[in-house]
Amino acid sequence: MSSVENRAFIAIDYGRKRIGLAKSDPMGIIASALMTIEVKSMEQAIEELAGVIREYELDALIVGYPLLASGDKSRMCEEVDEFIEKLKAIYEGPIHKVDESDSSNEAASIIHAHGKRTGRKKSRVDRLAAVVILQRYLDEVAG
Repeated sequence: MSSVENRAFIAIDYGRKRIGLAKSDPMGIIASALMTIEVKSMEQAIEELAGVIREYELDALIVGYPLLASGDKSRMCEEVDEFIEKLKAIYEGPIHKVDESDSSNEAASIIHAHGKRTGRKKSRVDRLAAVVILQRYLDEVAG
């Protein structure tokens, strides 16, 4: 009798105003939208993330890393690096950076393909961008 290994991941699409979250299925194959945290302060955002992280037995956190098309670091990478340092205070497991290039545009395209508009629902784009980031990671790890 073989047992299937459970693997849980949460992806984070960091933003100054909103942080999109996605989670994997228990087998670590499929990403789905989880929630969006409205950022009022960094302390509040980290506290909310700590609550989400405690809910799941995670194998790793996946953080979108905004590289330039050339592969070089963008200005925002420094801010994401600082954010990752704060994550390390609330999560002891592995934290992986995944190139998030074009993830927001890809998320908006998915929304439009379903006949919806992004409009003022930017939180929907942030959640889906986290899904795109996580699915890239899962495909790379599983592939």
